[in-house]
Amino acid sequence: MQSLKSAIVAVAVLMAGAAAASECPGNPNAIGTSRTIVVDPIEHSQLGSLQYRESLPLEDHEVVLTFDDGPLPPKTNHVLDTLAHECVKATFFLVGEMATNYPDVVRRIEAAGHTIGTHTQSHPFWFHTVPVAKADEEVAKGIASVTSVLGGPPAPFFRVPGLRRTDTMERHLAAENLMTWSADFLADDWTNIGAAQVYARALRRIEANRKGILLLHDIQARTTEALPHLLHELKRRGYHIVHVVPATPDRPKTTTVPSQWISASHARQIQPASFADTNAAVLALPESETGQASPAAPSAEPLGNAAPRCPPAKQERQSNAV
Repeated sequence: MQSLKSAIVAVAVLMAGAAAASECPGNPNAIGTSRTIVVDPIEHSQLGSLQYRESLPLEDHEVVLTFDDGPLPPKTNHVLDTLAHECVKATFFLVGEMATNYPDVVRRIEAAGHTIGTHTQSHPFWFHTVPVAKADEEVAKGIASVTSVLGGPPAPFFRVPGLRRTDTMERHLAAENLMTWSADFLADDWTNIGAAQVYARALRRIEANRKGILLLHDIQARTTEALPHLLHELKRRGYHIVHVVPATPDRPKTTTVPSQWISASHARQIQPASFADTNAAVLALPESETGQASPAAPSAEPLGNAAPRCPPAKQERQSNAV
């Protein structure tokens, strides 16, 4: 009976994905958004097998896209162009001061139907070393800044700067009814690697886990360049993009069972900053049968000489905030 249920769910996901792609204006080959999961942050306060026991209740070959550190034009705009071209919905964890600096981009994210969470006010590197009261001030200011731009509160989704978590802070976040998001796999796009490596690492780790939350950074040029090719290849390999939104009184949570939240891959994850193949051969960005680059959204700017960053480096944000 369980196998029959799984088969029915898989067929439904495939049909939903096909419908989403076929309904994408101007791009019949889009990967689309296959379905939306509604989650209750109070019931599941921590997500992502990189650090936690639970992750989202995804089916095989389902991926959730998340972006940290923005908004930062023009890079965030390039990401939004790509997502629109592919009819994909994602979750953005915004830094409060960046939201205040670029309110039009925040409103564009909201208008496109993406989920907006928060990522503190200024992305401090000391978040995991200070008393809860000081860290909480960063969290609260970040939420207030995004709220002031949106005219209403963002989703109660929060990601710790640099994933530098502590048990004490996580208990406090849960008490505030915030869902703390880690990830299931990274693309190392804050480090000094090229777009081809971002593409290769993301794809390899997705294939190793077969489902999960991907952490990217919308303020990185290497990410804006790699993203269209990554989505094209995920579509080719039969993957589906899932959107996540919080439950509300008018939007009940998606029905699940506890076992769907348990991450089987937690013990075998590649931990942040432990990937050691920087000098290894990497895949080239994919090409179509005609030898041209894969179809993509409007092209991003050429890669520059951005300094390597831990997600994210405040220095990078300041240097680009012009």
